[in-house]
Amino acid sequence: MTAAGAKLAESEQRRGPSVFFLHPDLGIGGAERLVVDAALALRTRGCRVQIWTPRYDPTRCFSETRQLDVRTAGTWLPRSILGKGHALCATLRMLWLALYLLLLSGEEFDVFICDQVSACIPVLRLARTHKKILFYCHFPDQLLTERESFIKRIYRAPLDWLEEYTTGMADCILVNSCFTANIFKETFKSLSHINPDVLYPSLNVSMFDTVIPEDVANIVPNRKRFLFLSINRYERKKNLILALKALHDLRGKLDAWEWKEVHLVLAGGYDEAVQENVEHYGELKAVATKLAIDDQITFLRSFSDAQKIALLSNCMCVLYTPSNEHFGIVPLEAMYMRCPVIAVNSGGPLESVVNNETGFLCDPLPATFSEAMEKFVKDPALKKTMGAAGRTRVLEKFSSKAFTEKLYQYVHSLAQQNKAPLCGIAL
Repeated sequence: MTAAGAKLAESEQRRGPSVFFLHPDLGIGGAERLVVDAALALRTRGCRVQIWTPRYDPTRCFSETRQLDVRTAGTWLPRSILGKGHALCATLRMLWLALYLLLLSGEEFDVFICDQVSACIPVLRLARTHKKILFYCHFPDQLLTERESFIKRIYRAPLDWLEEYTTGMADCILVNSCFTANIFKETFKSLSHINPDVLYPSLNVSMFDTVIPEDVANIVPNRKRFLFLSINRYERKKNLILALKALHDLRGKLDAWEWKEVHLVLAGGYDEAVQENVEHYGELKAVATKLAIDDQITFLRSFSDAQKIALLSNCMCVLYTPSNEHFGIVPLEAMYMRCPVIAVNSGGPLESVVNNETGFLCDPLPATFSEAMEKFVKDPALKKTMGAAGRTRVLEKFSSKAFTEKLYQYVHSLAQQNKAPLCGIAL
């Protein structure tokens, strides 16, 4: 190799590969948080990064997306048909996105990173020179919906097959937890030869360290001594009703003055265009009224970073109510902010929360959640000790540095390969 050629190769290696993310809806959620953090991480390693999505609303997104190169295509395609067919529409939107990127964008790329919808992978493999594809599996999509009727089962059958078949076409498959790795093996029977690697989501702490918090009094009038916080999208699968029922159950365990100082904030991602968000918000309000606890609850929709920091800085602990959650970034956010976590004892929290050390892992029952909540009311010092342990755990196990280095090694290895194994890149 000539001196000029060696210098060019060294420059290319330092610059890093061009990495394009394809994501179905760049809104606010755990999957979106990971995509944004991954994009920022790779950019710090010199990669040229773009995020391609059919839907991006700068007013309903993580603030860091405004620092990234976000492109849209296929926004004209519907997200549903008369409130139905969300999975089919997502598939069609991602297929169009991939076609647009390959045929009309004029962009040069080295590695694709896809998540949530794998149907676009066969299209990406049509590139003139095969570019490597990394698929990040948050959780099999087919497990995120119920088959209530025969028609629904018929409708989902080809989509489930397509998900499994196209997932197997990725050059590398990563999952967000050991729990998801096991579910992956159990769900995708034809992919039993694939052992996906685990890449835990990290926590980008820069926002927590730099954002100036809003005055919590603007969110919770008449500052309360015992503030509990739930952060999750307004979706039924997040089981937010558990938090309401636990709060109702807590009332019977406290003195009158203690109960008067208790307040719960339900902060969640909310989009008027998503029918379930609108419906479930109304359902939760109705449950709170029925349980006569509505005076003790604040419903906060699509909160800002400043509001989130204010709430995490002032609450006793965070209630994390989903069952079998594939990972869940909220417990990491809470622990970094020295907030203990009360979470359901299944799924990802089993790997992020240490029971009786950084919080409590409970059965998904109002009685068990309220018992854990009572401990923080009766012993406020518990927050300090568990909070400190949580902060240490996040820094040791879920740091941005570890996530960045591991992800970059996957991307770099893919970019250097001439042939595409189905998974399992040795690091």
